[in-house]
Amino acid sequence: MTVNRRKKVVKLRGSKTHGWGAKKKHRGQGHRGGRGMAGTGKRADSKKPSIWKTDYFGKHGFVSKTQKLRINPVNVRFIEQHLDNLVSNGLVSKDNGFYYVELEKIGFNKLLGDGKVSTKFRIKTPYASKMAIEKVKEAGGEVIGLVEAESSG
Repeated sequence: MTVNRRKKVVKLRGSKTHGWGAKKKHRGQGHRGGRGMAGTGKRADSKKPSIWKTDYFGKHGFVSKTQKLRINPVNVRFIEQHLDNLVSNGLVSKDNGFYYVELEKIGFNKLLGDGKVSTKFRIKTPYASKMAIEKVKEAGGEVIGLVEAESSG
């Protein structure tokens, strides 16, 4: 024979404390005694030795004041596919059979080699991958304005 039981929440309707004893208990935030690492013994000695092992006290590390270079890459496929649009917007110019592309005008600063190159490009960019340079040269173009990698030592 099945017994239909009422849920505890329903049973305790009307009871002031819902089975938690004093009214203060089980209030939520206030019942737990603080937030985070509260009571770890920064003042008293209760848990201090366990905190010494961690990086709880003091300052750690530093924030670099130099700006990190943001690389915004583009594949040769993108330039090839959007060539007509870029020319019509005046971002790419054509002279002597070459399409002259300044990547920074378009909003990129690194050329990557994904895709096929069938047109002659003269691409000015500070950074480019080896594959991208090879593909542009194979099609009869060139990549100019590269920043040389700094030699260490």
